[in-house]
Amino acid sequence: MATEQDLVSLRSTHSTPLVFGAGAAIGVLGGMIGLGGAEFRLPLLIGLFGFAALSAVILNKAMSLVVVLVALPARLAAVSASEVAAHWPVAVNLLAGSLLGAWAGATWAVRMRSSTLYKVLAALMVLMAVALLVTHTTTMGTLALPLWAQVPIGVVAGFGIGVVAAIMGVAGGELLIPTIVLLFGADIKTAGSLSLLVSLPTMLVAFARYSRDGSFAVLGANRRFTLVMIAGSISGAVLGGLLLGVFPDLVLIPALAVILLVSAVKLARHD
Repeated sequence: MATEQDLVSLRSTHSTPLVFGAGAAIGVLGGMIGLGGAEFRLPLLIGLFGFAALSAVILNKAMSLVVVLVALPARLAAVSASEVAAHWPVAVNLLAGSLLGAWAGATWAVRMRSSTLYKVLAALMVLMAVALLVTHTTTMGTLALPLWAQVPIGVVAGFGIGVVAAIMGVAGGELLIPTIVLLFGADIKTAGSLSLLVSLPTMLVAFARYSRDGSFAVLGANRRFTLVMIAGSISGAVLGGLLLGVFPDLVLIPALAVILLVSAVKLARHD
């Protein structure tokens, strides 16, 4: 069970420019690869800003939710709403598992000992690094499964993604996009839009579960910090989007994967 110290870290006293700059850097990284960057924000909240694991997860979740809300209209502008709507069974299939997974993941995160949560987060960082490499450096086909197999596998995959997203405080696009492409045969651009539609309600369910244990106190204690970092993240994401394609994926993606792996090692050693 998480202790009070895990739930409410001391109020951040870091300067506004540092917080904004850190958020912007995360936004740029995420924008350059078409993601929100929450997987990079989490170790920064713990390592640089000194938040306890659970507090960092909740802050990360709040920021991720706002970034997804901002990104959704832009994404729908790039892929027509009718095209996304044509794939509604995919979203429903994944949501059938991800909503349950989000509730379960948030429940487990709240009940874990702090030392255990750090190790779980480290393991999930490694998973994110692998997903990043697979998604961006390989050509994904489709499994071409029959419907009777596709539906239950989609529910199970959604559950797992919901758990990971809730525990890490991320939107889960790193896992949703390859799942949608491999399992349902959608193109990568449509998969990106569908992942946002699945992420949003999944994140809201995790939020609802965290709110039951007074975990939101960290948001109230660090309201200014959160708003400044969100502003930085959104600004950075816009810049990162403009830089999309400037750095070749064969250089950028392995470098980002190394960042995740180094972060995983540091989290695993965190007391």
